[in-house]
Amino acid sequence: MKRKIIKAILAFSIITSLSVSCSDDFVEREPVYSIGSDNYFNSEEEYYKALIGAYDILQSTYVNVILGEIASDNTFSGGGDANDVIGWQQVDEMIHTPVNSNLRDVWNWMFAGVNRAAYILEFKDKTEFTNRKQIVAEARFLHAYYNFELLKWFGGIPLKGEARFQLGDELTIPRSSEEEVYASIENDLLLAIADLNPTAPQVGRVTKGAAQALLGKVYLYHGSIKAEKYADAAAMLDLVVTTGGYSLKQGDDYLNLFEEPAENGTESVFEVQYTDVEGAGFGCLQCSEGNVAVGFSGPRSYEGPNFTGGFSFNVPTPDAVGIFGTGDNRKTVAILDMSNCGCSYTPGYKNTGFFNKKYIPRLRRKESQGDFNLTNPNNYRAIRYADVLLMAAEAFSRTSNPGKARDYVNQVIERAYGNDSNNITSGSGDELTNAILEERRKEMFGEGHRFFDLVRTKTAKGKINNFQEGKNELFPIPIEEIRFSNNNWKQNPGYSN
Repeated sequence: MKRKIIKAILAFSIITSLSVSCSDDFVEREPVYSIGSDNYFNSEEEYYKALIGAYDILQSTYVNVILGEIASDNTFSGGGDANDVIGWQQVDEMIHTPVNSNLRDVWNWMFAGVNRAAYILEFKDKTEFTNRKQIVAEARFLHAYYNFELLKWFGGIPLKGEARFQLGDELTIPRSSEEEVYASIENDLLLAIADLNPTAPQVGRVTKGAAQALLGKVYLYHGSIKAEKYADAAAMLDLVVTTGGYSLKQGDDYLNLFEEPAENGTESVFEVQYTDVEGAGFGCLQCSEGNVAVGFSGPRSYEGPNFTGGFSFNVPTPDAVGIFGTGDNRKTVAILDMSNCGCSYTPGYKNTGFFNKKYIPRLRRKESQGDFNLTNPNNYRAIRYADVLLMAAEAFSRTSNPGKARDYVNQVIERAYGNDSNNITSGSGDELTNAILEERRKEMFGEGHRFFDLVRTKTAKGKINNFQEGKNELFPIPIEEIRFSNNNWKQNPGYSN
């Protein structure tokens, strides 16, 4: 069994004002456990345990990934029937409202991550020790990571700098503008980059390259509302390409990129670590140490080689499967075609006969603890080097550097076709940018980015069924949060409470 840095070492929440049980709200009424500055952060070990607590919330982002596909034109919701995980079904149909427990999970857990990281930042200067700058830099990265997820899903959010949110803040701290949130995230990452090492202290922890890549991505998203940020994105992502030491896997190594032996390899810039050591119950899926999205995405009652069964959610649409050309190995990596797999299964709701091969359950070497469906150890490749190349290519195409844009996107294309250059892209301007975005869809299929790519490029309408411009670019603030804030936090446009 592989050893992971991200374990549930803290069985308790290290947050005084925010617990993380599945029924929790942004502001918890009665703290489950209280740690104050007078009795904590007195040693490197305590900072380290707090850091693990901040990392641990990353495992809950499985729902961000699966919904990022379901909300897009890549996959259908699937499941057992139209009422199976109703919140996901509503997002698939673009009929979701502020009353949606699954969207509320995204809000709750990402703010839990923000608060856990902020606790370290709030007391970053309390105790001096050898690795203090490294730990604080990692906390800054995580603070930025969780805030960026919230920004992508909900737009402007409440901010409190490096301090934790406390009971009552919901009544006095307003939602910041998107521009203010971008500025906060970018500042966090710039400060983190200055103190992070190129090599992680332990597998699974943040590196300088990961922070640079995330900052480049943030700049790219920011560019959709502030065009000069594309130049910042190009420069930062180019730095990752030229100095990060990453490389694309080739041949069989690429075909096996999403298998366990390939985790944390040279194409991995940042991975969310999962393990099959500890299980969880369906009463708190986000508490699982396993990748819950994997079990949810597996074929029902699967019998056959290589894989095991699941709950048949997140099924690729036939149109999406059709984007891959002849000889494109990305289809082999991304799509399990049930018509030629030597297997059998029970079709579920919105069945298409296809499944997301990157994240479905693999056969295990041994039985895991807890529920088998909740303890899949498949790491989530949050930032891959191919992703960096494509983002850099897009940024350069938008900043009048078509030569470098073509170079970077064609590295990805050539790899996909077994280093055959017959399918490389050419052109410049909008034609090149659009070609890069199409390649991005193919390369990143099934990894949770598609919906947000369509939104930031303003191309969602007409591609996502029932998508309404001026509304569905953002998801609604959970109704509970609006009420707890006494309407201090206004709802996003198009959604009524």
